[in-house]
Amino acid sequence: MRKILLNIGKLAVFAAVVLWFFSAPRPLDQAQFDGLTGDLARGQHLFIAGGCASCHAPEGATGDAALVMAGGRALASPFGTFYAPNISPSNNGIGGWDAYDLGHAMLRGTSPDGRHYYPAFPYTSYIKLEPQDIVDLKLYLDTLPLSDAISRPHDVGFPFNIRRGLGLWKRLYLKNGWVMQDAPQQGRKLVEALGHCGECHTPRNAIGGLQTDRWLAGAPDPSGKGQIPNITPGALTWETADLIYYFESGFTPDFDSAGGHMADVIENLKRLTPADRTAIAEYLTARPALAPDPQ
Repeated sequence: MRKILLNIGKLAVFAAVVLWFFSAPRPLDQAQFDGLTGDLARGQHLFIAGGCASCHAPEGATGDAALVMAGGRALASPFGTFYAPNISPSNNGIGGWDAYDLGHAMLRGTSPDGRHYYPAFPYTSYIKLEPQDIVDLKLYLDTLPLSDAISRPHDVGFPFNIRRGLGLWKRLYLKNGWVMQDAPQQGRKLVEALGHCGECHTPRNAIGGLQTDRWLAGAPDPSGKGQIPNITPGALTWETADLIYYFESGFTPDFDSAGGHMADVIENLKRLTPADRTAIAEYLTARPALAPDPQ
């Protein structure tokens, strides 16, 4: 019996070591950032297209106040409530980070001190960006107003508060391949990476992984209230011109208006170029139709 217990103990230790190894953060190659210099105008475009202010600016902020990336907005989910952190260039934000640190966050979902970030931060979309994008974005973020706000801890219970387990989750779902391989590059990057449209409009499985076979087919609202719509052709019957008008104005073809979080998204889309809005609309109308996500 003692020998059996000893062997079980050895197996348990071995399993723990294996799990610890496979759940470790995957490092980003520093050499990818060597020699890169930033472009401020391009960084601003990435900031707008990425919707950074939609989560990190104070709710309801307008004008210059909407550029204060103090964080604090609550993001409800079945796994707990997550709070957007301060990403202003202050000591309480990301002022001490360099582009490589930001790259670790956006492309690997990992903090500079090696902690896994929760995928409420859409790094599963941002992983499709390039190091040059990160360098440009960091240059622009460094020009924004400082905030001394302290980032609020997430309200997440056991077992989801064990961040190390996210390393195993990432091995399943942190992939940098495109969903629509044949889509034009501009629209694909705006929808699948920067705009991270799939993070809301695609259903997730029981452990929060995106079901990419039902890409953009609609999903339950993470707050538990209502449904995020299916935006594939068929379910969404709008033409390309209808989508472009919606992105510019916030009004649907039936003269309803965007509400909730989508209103913030529209504010970002309004500031993109006409070519960007057209590219997004063409991507969405080219997506194969899918039936609404079953309830």
